[in-house]
Amino acid sequence: MLQDARQKARRIFLELGRIAQEPWLIISILAIFTLLALFIILPILKVVQMSLAPGESVLATYFNLFRSWYMRRALVNSLITGVLSAVLAVFVGFIMAYTVTRVNIPFKKFFNMVAIIPVISPPFVSGLSILLLFGNNGFVTYHLLGIRNFPIYGLRGLLIAQTIVFFPVAYLSLKGVLEAINPTLEDAAFDLGASRWKVFRRVTLPLAAPGIASALLVIFIESLADFGNPLVLAGSSFPTLAVQAYLEITGMYNLPGGAALAVVLLIPSVTAFIIQKYWVSKKSYVTVSGKPTRSSVKSVSNTTRWILFAICCLISIVVLVFYGIIFIGAFSQAWGYDYSFTLRNFSYVWDVGYKTIKDTVTVALLSTPISGIMGMFIAFLVVRKSFLGKGAMEFTSMLSFALPGTVVGIGYILAFNQKPLLLTGTLTILVANFVFRYVPVGIQNGVATLQQIDPGIEEAATDLGANSQTVFRRITLPLISPAFFSGLVFAFVRAMTAISAAIFLVSANWNLMTVQILSQVSSGRLGAAAAFSIILVGIIVVAIVLIRVIVNRLLGVKFEAKF
Repeated sequence: MLQDARQKARRIFLELGRIAQEPWLIISILAIFTLLALFIILPILKVVQMSLAPGESVLATYFNLFRSWYMRRALVNSLITGVLSAVLAVFVGFIMAYTVTRVNIPFKKFFNMVAIIPVISPPFVSGLSILLLFGNNGFVTYHLLGIRNFPIYGLRGLLIAQTIVFFPVAYLSLKGVLEAINPTLEDAAFDLGASRWKVFRRVTLPLAAPGIASALLVIFIESLADFGNPLVLAGSSFPTLAVQAYLEITGMYNLPGGAALAVVLLIPSVTAFIIQKYWVSKKSYVTVSGKPTRSSVKSVSNTTRWILFAICCLISIVVLVFYGIIFIGAFSQAWGYDYSFTLRNFSYVWDVGYKTIKDTVTVALLSTPISGIMGMFIAFLVVRKSFLGKGAMEFTSMLSFALPGTVVGIGYILAFNQKPLLLTGTLTILVANFVFRYVPVGIQNGVATLQQIDPGIEEAATDLGANSQTVFRRITLPLISPAFFSGLVFAFVRAMTAISAAIFLVSANWNLMTVQILSQVSSGRLGAAAAFSIILVGIIVVAIVLIRVIVNRLLGVKFEAKF
């Protein structure tokens, strides 16, 4: 053990010596620390500082705020919604992931494609779909059933919307977990006489438990941070913290109150993030040595197989109906009254929103490459280099994933609203928001990929005289091109679809399509909102194809992108 410690210390000192010989690497590390402090730590500190009203005791603002029954209810509602949405989304995602990976059924690629649809659309589009289907002029409630004032607003509608939005997160995560479980373990249990239910309960489920717990915590964080769906569906009868923080600032002009609500929202989100990162993610019981196909046949009975297939079909139908109704709504004259075909909504969108579309694409095109390259470079530093503060760099860069968008938006307008950092209302603040908000996904993908690549390849290049810059550009980046592609796609999709932080940062000079869609919904122009959504999703699909082609050509690597 002592010898191992000495060898590790020797490697660290050798690495530090190499870094000292490369001034550009030292400058890069210091620059990243500066940017992380400026765009992640500073906004958080500004929010906390603003929440502490001057001249009052430390907790006076919080006590005064939550003396109101309405605010206490908003806190409880947010926590209840977060827990229930996480449970429902993980339940649906696990059923679909288990069926696709462990059961011999047809149309697996189709189910996988359907599960991707909510990922590439704005999160609150499901809320818009619910209004089109079950609202006062809903196709199902009013047109088919003749029901007015159907009780879809509040917790019921919000849970439906968030389950549809977030179950793909659980599905994609748990699909990877289940694929990594060695099926021979289940085969061994079958050979020993265990029943199918016992194998599932005593072997498969415990092995998947860390992945399930991780998905629960991630979706809990996402649900707490969700802004669009509560704003569309919750209404005044079901307040949530994210919406109330926004209304405190924009409606009541109460910055300390909005900041205090943001801090309260921050506490459970960061707590869940720390648990997920430093406890759940370490508890992995997965072994990989082969994947016999016979276990997928034995996992369930023939009856259960078709029941699971029917459930996957039902989930797919619900998703296709929810997103298909957006397409129909975009081409309808007046939703709820006249469903005849028209292009009027697209004409209106083009006349009113052309600049917004151009602004959104500009912000996405600028933030995507910066976020993607920065994510890969930080992953390279964290995995391949040893330097003082490496752990702090990793934690800080990943921390922004846990920050609710409301907190980020409030923090940015507080931190960058005066000289020398006067960025409010500019393109720079929108680009910075998207870069640092979504760079953690690129870092996570890069770290996971680099840990699977033998460092000897890069060490050989270093021994031949290449510096770290050349090694990263010519060796590392091509090797991790699938992770680079995933990071770029995620950054572009989020830059096009996110709203919770961006709604605080848009201005007359720079607006975003998601904010415009929400504005159209609030004004009752559901057809225009649907048309905006169709255009947005179309841009994203085209961009994903182009990003893949560009990455392949620039890096000279071909790969099959897996979502």
